Amino acid sequence: MSAPDPLQLDDGKEADALRTIGEVAAALNIRQHVLRYWEQQFPMLQPMKRSGGRRYYRPEDVRLIWTIDRLVNQQGYTLKGARQAIESGMTEENPGTPEAVSAPAAANSAEILPQLRAIRERLAAALDS
Repeated sequence: MSAPDPLQLDDGKEADALRTIGEVAAALNIRQHVLRYWEQQFPMLQPMKRSGGRRYYRPEDVRLIWTIDRLVNQQGYTLKGARQAIESGMTEENPGTPEAVSAPAAANSAEILPQLRAIRERLAAALDS
């Protein structure tokens, strides 16, 4: 099953039209302050800014926002992991898992697991006494 095209917004505008932050937020059900924060966290997300700092999102910006939202809110990526996935090309065309982006963390978990088990046993023993 293919994912819906984020550029097919039901707002009466052409697919290639510029959209304001309010229009994008309403269409994708994402709060405006989240979009502004994502601009700081994802250097590739750079909407056009006009006088007074008013943002205008291009179709590729809307698609990127949709991808970020999907990675973070549906697939469980962290913002850092989502940024790495996008930078490495792991998008809808090249799906990956959060584990694929954070392989070093997975390697460290094998070393940490015995330590965590020992801590859990000590805590359980402390609670029993």
